[in-house]
Amino acid sequence: MLRHRSLFTAIATTALLVVATAQVALGDTATTPLTAKSALAATAGCGKTPTLRSGTQSITTSGKNRSYILRIPDNYNNTTPYRLFFGFHWNGGTANDVDSGGTSGYPWSYYGQRALSNNGAIFVAPQGFNNGWANSGGEDTVFVDDMIRRIEADLCVDTSRVFAMGFSYGGGMSYSLACNRATVFRAVAVYSGGQLSGCSGGTEPVAYIGLHGLRDPVLPIATGRSLRDRFVRNNGCTPQNPQEPAQGSLTHTVTYYSGCRAGYPVVWAAFDAGHTPGPWDGSSGDLNPHERSWTGPLVWSFFSQFGGTNPSPSPSATPTGSPTATPTPSTSPGTAGAIRGVGSGRCLDVNGASQANGAQIHIWDCNSGANQRWTSTSAGELRVYGNKCLDVTGAGTADGTAVTIWDCNGQNNQKWRLNSDGTITAVGAGKCLDVSGNGTANGTKVQIWSCTGANNQKWTRV
Repeated sequence: MLRHRSLFTAIATTALLVVATAQVALGDTATTPLTAKSALAATAGCGKTPTLRSGTQSITTSGKNRSYILRIPDNYNNTTPYRLFFGFHWNGGTANDVDSGGTSGYPWSYYGQRALSNNGAIFVAPQGFNNGWANSGGEDTVFVDDMIRRIEADLCVDTSRVFAMGFSYGGGMSYSLACNRATVFRAVAVYSGGQLSGCSGGTEPVAYIGLHGLRDPVLPIATGRSLRDRFVRNNGCTPQNPQEPAQGSLTHTVTYYSGCRAGYPVVWAAFDAGHTPGPWDGSSGDLNPHERSWTGPLVWSFFSQFGGTNPSPSPSATPTGSPTATPTPSTSPGTAGAIRGVGSGRCLDVNGASQANGAQIHIWDCNSGANQRWTSTSAGELRVYGNKCLDVTGAGTADGTAVTIWDCNGQNNQKWRLNSDGTITAVGAGKCLDVSGNGTANGTKVQIWSCTGANNQKWTRV
């Protein structure tokens, strides 16, 4: 951020004012809203030579001059529909803070999502009035509508993958868009937010991830739980009281709700720290450099699971977690879900749902738990919990080397190739992900082994 300490101070000293004045933001102005985006569609900007360039842009909206920062991929191709991310700043912050990553620099640009996109998305950092998002009369919502219209008219955008994210007041604005632009935004990430920018509508499903600190002195965690629970209801998820870490543990806990309508997941990440978008495990400091936080990879994993179409919001849609086997593991980056062994019928599982480095991988009955939810990334990783990677112990290459989880580090012993025959190859070792001894029992160890083509080395997505 611009300055981690000044960020916190600005938020803390104005929080009560924000809460007191937020009620003026409950309505939208009588402008024509954007229409629903139900499937991938070529925008008017596809195939055009763009006139927009990366950098600060000006726009007139609701009769006022507004600004935003735009980041277009360095290798932009006008025939490729790109994902579109909006990053909203906190109270007292600026669009430049979001765009630059502040003192953390590029690795934390747009809450870490820009670096993780690897030049594969368009990013927008809007500037709020008085460095906030009061959304008076819905004017900030209209501002977003007008930015999207301009960008889609000039650039090639995947209209089914438009995302919003923000911290604190920016989280409140992202939540507001989830309420009043549910057919425009595919998913939102709310970091330590509250209902600060209104919630006009608020009855339609949107994929939702909320992140909040147990010891948040500015917007207590109960406010984050309340925001989350609206979309637990809207998305048809099974209500629950998610496990949260104990105070003093300096850890985080991620819960993936079950029973949600297909394509409308809800994720809740609670952490033992205060008012921050970038907590670390093992540290209570809210002002640590955010680029080392687990939140960036977790949110990237959440956003990356969505393909180029939107599901129907019908309540009759298949619930998330229903068994729908595919013939092979998906090779598409961003694919998330369980990985089931063909020979055993059981799923790739982190022993004891541990999040510790070195936790053993084995097979277990498929149960839709977070410890069985694997996301393939464009870097060739298989991530679990958002920030842990499937790892060949000690970068070993010998038959029988154990497979565990470890902090993602980009090394070849954490890279995997998902093959069309259902096998998964460890890139560093050149060997296959293997269930020891052709076992089928719960708890059977997973390892690497010379590729044989046997069913204990074949896997499917579920």
